[in-house]
Amino acid sequence: MPTDEPGERPGEQPGERPAERPGDELAELRARLGAVEAQEARLARHLAPGPPSQRARAFVAALLIALAWVLTPLSALALWAKSEISDTDRYLATMAPLAHDPRVKTAVTDRVTAEIMKKLPLDSLFDGATPADKSKLGALLGGIGQALDDGLTTFVHGQVERFVDSDAFVTVWTDVNRDAHAAVEKMVTGQGGGAVEVRDDTVLLDLAPVIARVKAMLVEQGLPLASRIPEIHTSYPLLRSDALPKVRTTLRVLDLAGFWVPVLAGACALGGVLLARRRRRAVVAAALGMAGGALLLGIGLSVFRAVYLDGLPADVDQGAAQAVYDTLVRYLRSAVRVVVTLGLLVALGAWISGGGRWARTVRGGWHAGLGAVRRVAGRAGLRLGPVGRFVHRRKAALGWLAVALAALAFVLWTYPTVLVTLCLALGLLAVLAVLELLDEPGPVER
Repeated sequence: MPTDEPGERPGEQPGERPAERPGDELAELRARLGAVEAQEARLARHLAPGPPSQRARAFVAALLIALAWVLTPLSALALWAKSEISDTDRYLATMAPLAHDPRVKTAVTDRVTAEIMKKLPLDSLFDGATPADKSKLGALLGGIGQALDDGLTTFVHGQVERFVDSDAFVTVWTDVNRDAHAAVEKMVTGQGGGAVEVRDDTVLLDLAPVIARVKAMLVEQGLPLASRIPEIHTSYPLLRSDALPKVRTTLRVLDLAGFWVPVLAGACALGGVLLARRRRRAVVAAALGMAGGALLLGIGLSVFRAVYLDGLPADVDQGAAQAVYDTLVRYLRSAVRVVVTLGLLVALGAWISGGGRWARTVRGGWHAGLGAVRRVAGRAGLRLGPVGRFVHRRKAALGWLAVALAALAFVLWTYPTVLVTLCLALGLLAVLAVLELLDEPGPVER
């Protein structure tokens, strides 16, 4: 009897493809089921708590990142306190705008005018007169005393205002604050003396040099009586608060901590990232958390400003107090903006380097755009040769080197601003773009 060819069934024509067999369908279903089970197993491994050692490692990583969040606002405060106390130029740069602020100039003018009028020796006008003449002059002066006092006050106020509006006042203000800076540390530790002193709950600035210059101007303008004004040490209140002793202690602690607080914050963030299982996500969490901590500090400064101004006595000029507070904390607010900007940039960079769909889309657009530029340059005759092959082999290392150099430049920058931070980020982006453009594998060796 004729036998069937192997692989053929009765009734099939030779060369015909056999129909789907039930065994093949079963094998395909088993393969799909195995793929689903493998995916579920991978998901379960990610969601499983893991052994105790891994759980402890994850807990320590989370704790370190949380500490970095808490230490971030303290770092900004510590750097601000350290710079204001130990850096004279920084302190002068902080106080310099007050010499041009109209609210401060008005307050200084009123205070100096009042002090000069208190000490102006009107009785000396009668020196050299006989007793009878003194009696007549006293009666005459009693009749026009108020008008004379108002006229002298107006004249003195005008001269003080003229001086305060001049460049000479800016120079005197700088000199006063330069001398005062030596006493700032004493002020922080609660010891008085110098041009800055603490009296009860008020930080005072001695305006004696301003009064001395105004006295000379009054004599030059035809009021020789001003030469008999004794030396006056009047005080201008820089800060006034019932909480000043506590604030002073806090600033002292932050000054002693200095640069170690931000170093500790950075070390905690780095340690948390290195211990985390998913390091990219840890970088994003640490960066956003530290930016959030700095943002909370900025909000706290605004809230404290309102509370501080509301608690001032009624005799304190609110406008001048606002100007002084805003000027003293302006570099601290700048530091808050820098940390927020840096945190957002780092989180964005870590996210883009991840495996998410949108991140892959962004990276694909980046590579496609720069690749198109490279191809256009190649068609124009540009050949990179050994440079392109070197960059192709070392592109990852060169990219990380650029990141490290940008980070080092930021750390070594004395007082980075938001503009400096953005410029460094754009510079890093430009270097990475150049590396992508120079990435040329070269001909494939056969």
